[in-house]
Amino acid sequence: MTATQREIIRSTQWHHLSVQEITRHLDSNLETGLISAVATKKREHFGENELKSKPGKSPLLRFILQFNQPLLYILLIAGAIKAFLGQWVNAGVIWGVTLINAIISFVQESKAESAIAALASSVKTNATIIRDGQKMQIPSTELVPGDMVLLASGDKVPADLRLVQVRNLQVNESALTGESIAIEKNTQLLSLDAPLAERTNMAYAGSFVTFGIGKGIIVAIGDTTEAGRISQLMEQGNSLKTPLTRKFDKFSRTLLYIILGIAALMFAVGLGYGYSWAEMFEAAIAFAVSAIPEGLPAVVTVTLAIGVSRMARRHAIVRKLPAVETLGSATVICSDKTGTLTENQMTVQSIYAGSQNYTVTGVGYAPQGEILLNEKALNWDNCAALKECLKAGFLCNDSHLEKKDEQWEIVGDPTEGALIAVANKAGYTRSSLEQKMPRLDVIPFESEFQYMATLHETSSLPNKQKHKIIYIKGSVEAILKRCQLWLDAEGNLTPVDAQTVHQKVDAMANLGLRVLAFAKKSMPVTQDSLDHTDIENDLIFLGLQGMIDPPRAEAIKAVQACQEAGIQVKMITGDHAVTAQAIAQTMGFNKNGEVLAFTGSELAQMGKSELAMAIEDGMVFARVAPEQKLRIVEALQSKGEVVAMTGDGVNDAPALKQADIGIAMGGAGTEVAKEASDMILTDDNFASIEAAVEEGRTVYQNLLKAIAFILPVNGGESMTILISVLFARELPILSLQVLWLNMVNSITMTIPLAFEPKYLGVMQKPPRNPREPLLSQSLIKRILAISVFNWILIFGVFEWIRQTTGNIDLARTMAIQALVGGRIFYLLSISQFGSAVINKLRGIKQTVSDASAIGIGIACTVILQIIFSQWNLMNSLFYTAPLNLNQWLICLFLGLPMVVVSFLVNSFDPIN
Repeated sequence: MTATQREIIRSTQWHHLSVQEITRHLDSNLETGLISAVATKKREHFGENELKSKPGKSPLLRFILQFNQPLLYILLIAGAIKAFLGQWVNAGVIWGVTLINAIISFVQESKAESAIAALASSVKTNATIIRDGQKMQIPSTELVPGDMVLLASGDKVPADLRLVQVRNLQVNESALTGESIAIEKNTQLLSLDAPLAERTNMAYAGSFVTFGIGKGIIVAIGDTTEAGRISQLMEQGNSLKTPLTRKFDKFSRTLLYIILGIAALMFAVGLGYGYSWAEMFEAAIAFAVSAIPEGLPAVVTVTLAIGVSRMARRHAIVRKLPAVETLGSATVICSDKTGTLTENQMTVQSIYAGSQNYTVTGVGYAPQGEILLNEKALNWDNCAALKECLKAGFLCNDSHLEKKDEQWEIVGDPTEGALIAVANKAGYTRSSLEQKMPRLDVIPFESEFQYMATLHETSSLPNKQKHKIIYIKGSVEAILKRCQLWLDAEGNLTPVDAQTVHQKVDAMANLGLRVLAFAKKSMPVTQDSLDHTDIENDLIFLGLQGMIDPPRAEAIKAVQACQEAGIQVKMITGDHAVTAQAIAQTMGFNKNGEVLAFTGSELAQMGKSELAMAIEDGMVFARVAPEQKLRIVEALQSKGEVVAMTGDGVNDAPALKQADIGIAMGGAGTEVAKEASDMILTDDNFASIEAAVEEGRTVYQNLLKAIAFILPVNGGESMTILISVLFARELPILSLQVLWLNMVNSITMTIPLAFEPKYLGVMQKPPRNPREPLLSQSLIKRILAISVFNWILIFGVFEWIRQTTGNIDLARTMAIQALVGGRIFYLLSISQFGSAVINKLRGIKQTVSDASAIGIGIACTVILQIIFSQWNLMNSLFYTAPLNLNQWLICLFLGLPMVVVSFLVNSFDPIN
């Protein structure tokens, strides 16, 4: 199929065309379907009914691209220089570090580009069709436009269909539209501008039939379906870099330019002083190796990996390493409503019966909770109307509740589950009620009539005479107009007050509640069946029940914590605007004291500037299409926001992929959403997002600590070598010794910082500015201050020992050990110990939690440094000399001033 043909099919508004127009347009017949010969030609013309995904990168290419990072360029260049000099062991170590980084990243991201394939598999199924007047079943890939498809309960819709016949047909389109409740379908002609979620005469590929039967004509297959359109949106979406990778790229490029620039300047100055090309080439290489933080990529990877582990313990599984930190830098979280912010369990919260307003406690399908009147327990002897209203909801019901793994689950319709749960709270059980009032007949819910009715046999006390009763539930409009009387609180019949009922309905609706009405009618004892004529009049109105999918209590706290942390939380849902806005208000969503809500239809009619303002100010976006979710994310990103997006359906996948961090639901989420995401929540709970934000901020803070710890030693080393060359002095530290410090010592001492706990007030601070560089001015000042101290320490100890002993190897060894001694004190000051001391001086109480990682890091450092100077093999390899006890104590004593320097730096610029 050509792009033009796809566009023609896609742009046709099938929901707005009559069935006759569609059959004429597609050369089909409602009774006999397509002729086989026509179907064959159409298949040649349109191709197979499957989603075409663009070829992905080969595993080899994806692995090679892991090296496409400026920081790794530096390591690769350093390794190449070492190899050029014949130092193959050193080159192998450096290249080994880059290889390990690449392998870890490759494994973490190996599934990142498989979302389209998952989407394709989600719509493949078999289909029952009519061709040549015969009913047959064929693979969904062989379907063509014009085929007549038969649908039954449990079927997956194989293509986009315009429905031509329905009988009680209900379709679950939650993965496509976000609507959590199955949609009642019909064949009526719809307006041209009907949004996707309200096209009730259509059934879309990938959705499921939950009830009833139907027949529809295929109007779109493959890439021209709504699912196919989403697939194209995903392919067009940019694979954005995370804030961390963007900052590291900029930092790495800047560092690369500085190192190369200074090395070139030093090379030129040396030649001007009369040094040979060979001497200056060696000096420039030594400087470059000293300035390159070889251990930093490994430390970053380990820090992120530890963050992954911590998040997993808090129900957040990270699929891409940099995403660990990204969530910590989020400025906006766009969250789905159903199941993430809410319980995903419909719950009756309000009942109006017998002219009384009752409230219901408890959440979800569990039987725990009470029915209260004016916040007080009921006297059930005076609640005849309430009892009947509850019984009507329980008996006029085709669903049931099951307890699995200590959780109550609905088998059937969620609305009916809520009616069962509230009756259970009143003490009614299915077994007792069905035994006393067995069902004789039923009229299933039909969209045409908007009600369900059941006929029951019962007996009256004390003579136990049998009689029949009908219970009816449905929309207020359908029930109320058929009622002349209602029950008061004592059970007496009085004329119904329709105006009061409508006022109560409006009050419930304004709270976001979905309202159902209930009625009953006595029937002759001889009546054994039901007909719609039995429901036409003389019903007795029993009351109203208002229900909602209530917000999670922990999610309310999490939203508040995010807002206190300066993070905007926006709700994007397929539900109705009034319901979504009510939930948002209950949960404390607000911007400037109000909760602005916009529908997808309203967004579609806005101009560019008006849309941008609506997205910025709006807190709730309801009934939005997939491309609108994508536009919301893109608009926020264009404002410089770092956007986290949650979702569980196929319709969420493009926005999940576009967001700085996409968060899919592990329980209710589709495979498509999971594959397009960076992170998966195992408990589908917004509170886990807040916990992950906290962990992300902690990870970033620990990364800053690592950078603040590693770079000063590079600064001290490079300053030492640069000044030694410029002043024609012996090098106080050799390139191989630099490599030991940068690789072994730095990694051993820095990794414990990755285990640092969250810092004080982590969620009371606003998100950091996304445009803020990795090295802020304050961090640069800190690095320079510590670097100068390290340079003085290295240079001073080296010159002192060399001049007093004449042993250059001993001078270099003691200079290195003094530097490491100073680093141990600096490590303690930059960790939670240092922040605890500073906070204590400020009168702030801070508890030091598990510090075993710091202790292990220091112990390993001491052992390695003893081996470095005391083992003969290491003396030969690194040109070191063994130290006696006095010399060890001198090195430790010379490192002590770092305590004062660190204290001063922490006082002016605390990292915690």
